[in-house]
Amino acid sequence: MRTIEDDAALKILADVIKIPSVNDHELTVAKYLQDLLAKYDISAKIHPITGDRANLVAEIGHGQPVLAVSGHMDVVAAGDLAAWDTDPFTLVEKSGQLFGRGVTDMKAGLVALVVAMINIQQQGGPKHGTIRLLATMGEEVGEAGSAAFYQQGAMQDAAGLLIAEPSTVYGTAAEQKGSCDLKLTSKGKAVHSSTPERGYNALVPLIKLLNEANDYFETIPAGEMGPVRFNIDVLNGGDQVNSLPDLATALVNVRTIPEYDNDQVTQKLADLIAAYNQQGADIKMTAIMNESPIATTADNRLVKLVQAIGKPYAGRDVVVASSPGITDASNLAKRQPADFPFAVYGPGNMTQHQVNESLPKQMFYDFIAIYQQLFTRFLAE
Repeated sequence: MRTIEDDAALKILADVIKIPSVNDHELTVAKYLQDLLAKYDISAKIHPITGDRANLVAEIGHGQPVLAVSGHMDVVAAGDLAAWDTDPFTLVEKSGQLFGRGVTDMKAGLVALVVAMINIQQQGGPKHGTIRLLATMGEEVGEAGSAAFYQQGAMQDAAGLLIAEPSTVYGTAAEQKGSCDLKLTSKGKAVHSSTPERGYNALVPLIKLLNEANDYFETIPAGEMGPVRFNIDVLNGGDQVNSLPDLATALVNVRTIPEYDNDQVTQKLADLIAAYNQQGADIKMTAIMNESPIATTADNRLVKLVQAIGKPYAGRDVVVASSPGITDASNLAKRQPADFPFAVYGPGNMTQHQVNESLPKQMFYDFIAIYQQLFTRFLAE
């Protein structure tokens, strides 16, 4: 029996943090995990997606029920390196805190899943049922990895799904908002700015449309998960100050709710675009990502187990709250019934996507122990 103890688990986390899988290179992470699992006689299969990007799947146990557990292997860019106190791709411990890009989002959660599976297998478990690891690429941008798993049927026989992302500190979520990434392209006619009547400024109708859409979505009543969020994130147009731009583009992100979902958002924007085009504009919309809200009951079986097992580690009741961000559950939990056992639950202190991203070291250890209990009890009950 060769279980992985705390120091060895921390070394694994350091190795994974060291791989700069910034919106790419998940294949390197997958190969590392495949080799690690093989040392404990656990077979893992790599599913190439494109280039240096791949998913990884591994199982322990056999038969039903199947608990799917998932974490993503990519991270966001480190940002301003000068603002970091440490090298973002070196795991550093200071005063009981771990620092490094991806330590909260979400390599600590991913490593905790893997270590928990290894330890359960080394202890002769699970006695019945299957734990299926779905390690994904591309979660941060586009969720292509989880989409591939869904299309391949990886969730068809799953009796539950755990996403090892943090939602709140030691808290969990049974639902998450949807997300639309949309590109709006406005075409005009470039002329010298001294004679604007001879051309058409592509920026003007686009800006007007974005402002009108922003005002409209602020009037939508909030639902159970909160309000619809319409975010104008990128606006580009023009080349120089004395020429009207003949092309302008905008990237918007809309966080959706079941009461006002992705289809309603895109239909409203399509109606606005049609109205502006009738007035002489030439605006088109392209969907870059379109992930619907996921909502299961807050007292589903997996959440109840999370609350029971997690309470001693949290030192309080485990809060169940909606996740404002999306996870790979957008694909993996699609078309599941309302009582489907689903939870977002992982180590994190809400510093994701920030410089000096950090995590309490004890929380990393806690979640390894939590997952071992959670997986075993879910399959046994």
